[in-house]
Amino acid sequence: MAKAATVTYACQECGYSAGRWFGRCPGCSSFGTLVEEAPVSASASAGRALRPLLLADVDVAEAERIPTGVAELDRVLGGGLVPASLVLVGGEPGVGKSTLLLTALASISRTRRALLVTGEESTAQVKLRAQRLGGADAVEILAETELEAVCATLEHERPAVCVIDSVQTLSSAELGSAPGSVAQVREAATRLLRVAKEASVTTVLVGHVTKDGSVAGPRVLEHLVDCVLQFEGDRYGLHRILRATKNRFGSTNELGVFEMTGAGLVGVPEPSALFGRSVAGEVGAAVACSLEGSRPLLLEIQALVAPTDLTLPRRVGTGVDPKRLAMIVAVLSRHAGVSLGTADVFVNVAGGVRVDEPGVDLPIALAIASAARRLPARAATAAFGEIGLTGRLRPAGHAERRLEECAKLGLRGVLVAPGTPRHGKLRLTEAETLRQAITAGLDADESEAA
Repeated sequence: MAKAATVTYACQECGYSAGRWFGRCPGCSSFGTLVEEAPVSASASAGRALRPLLLADVDVAEAERIPTGVAELDRVLGGGLVPASLVLVGGEPGVGKSTLLLTALASISRTRRALLVTGEESTAQVKLRAQRLGGADAVEILAETELEAVCATLEHERPAVCVIDSVQTLSSAELGSAPGSVAQVREAATRLLRVAKEASVTTVLVGHVTKDGSVAGPRVLEHLVDCVLQFEGDRYGLHRILRATKNRFGSTNELGVFEMTGAGLVGVPEPSALFGRSVAGEVGAAVACSLEGSRPLLLEIQALVAPTDLTLPRRVGTGVDPKRLAMIVAVLSRHAGVSLGTADVFVNVAGGVRVDEPGVDLPIALAIASAARRLPARAATAAFGEIGLTGRLRPAGHAERRLEECAKLGLRGVLVAPGTPRHGKLRLTEAETLRQAITAGLDADESEAA
C-alpha cells in the first residue's frame, strides 16, 4: 500500500508550514492563519543528471535594457527593464501602480509587443483608463486569473514585456487554497519566474501590500523576483515616491518622484525645487541636502517643540528614522545646550519623502534647535553633515554633488562639517561641533516672540 501524502498547514501571513494545525502560528504569532494545503504529487521518475558549466565558459552578452518611456521609472530600475527579468511593484491601494505601468506599457508598445494581464478589472475598465492616459491603443490585454492559462499564453505569444495586475488574483487548479493565499502566490511566482527566463519575457508583477506597508504574501515572493519596487505616497496627495528595495541589476538607493495629474502620473525632473522650498524667517524649518542614490535632493525639514506634561516626552518623526531622531535629540540636550527633557519633539520631512542617510542629521538638529530657541535658520542656507554621539560633526559623502545642487537652486550658503571641499559659488560655513553649528546656523537677529 502506498504511503499517504502528508498534510501540511501553511500560515497565510508569514508562510510558516507545519505538519499539524495550530491555533496560533509559531512563526508570526498570528491567530487562525494556518490553512490546510493540498499535497502536491511528486514525480515518479528520478531527475536526470545535468552537466555543469564553468563560469569561464558562460556567454555573458550584455542584454540591452528596455526603456519604459517613463524617465523616473527608468532611473529607479537602473536604466530600464532588463530582458527576461521579473519585477515586483507594490504600493497602497489607489497610489497609482496600475496607472504608472499602463503608461509604461503604452510607450513600450510603440516598438515592442506589450501585454497586460488583468485579474482585478475588466477589459472595458482598462480601456477607460487607457483613453484618459492616451497612446495605449497598441497594448494587448488579457483578462484571466487562471495561472496555467496565463503561463501558456506567455509561452505561446512571447511578448517583450508583460504586466500582471495583480499576482494575488492568479490561482492554480492544482492547489486547493483560495486565490491570494500563501500557496497560490508562491506557486504563481515560481511558474512565472520559469516562464520569464525560458521564454525571455520581461514580467512585471503588481503586488498587494499589508496594513504595515510590506508586500503581501510569503517572503519567498520578494526573494524570487529580480527587482522589488515600492510605490509610496498618500493617495489623497499629489506626489508619489518610487524607490527600489531590491535590485539585482542596479542601485537600491535611487529615487523617483511623480505628480498625479488629470492625465496620469507625470515625472518630476527637479524635485529639489518642489521639496526644498522654504519661507525666510520661519522658525522650526531648515533646508537639508540629501543624497538618494546618484540624485542630490533638497528637502525642507520641519520641527515643532512643545511643552508637555507627560513623564516621557514624545519623539515623533515623519519621514525620518525614529531611533535616529531620538539620538539627535539626546545629543542636542547633552552637547549643544538645547534643553528638551520636558518638551515633545515632532519632526517632519516636507512632501512625504523618507530619508535615512546620516547626512541629514545636521539639518534635523538645526530645525529642532530653531523650534526650541524660537530663532529662524539663516536665509538661503542649506546644511548637511553627520552627527556623532560626542557632538562632533563628520562630513557627508559625495559633497560635490550636494553643493552643486545647492548652487543650482540659488542658495547662497551651506553649513557643513570640516573637510568638505570648497565650491566657487557658495559660502561654506564649517563647524566642528554641533554647538558651533547651531550658533552659526541660527539667525539671532530675527528672533520671534513666543
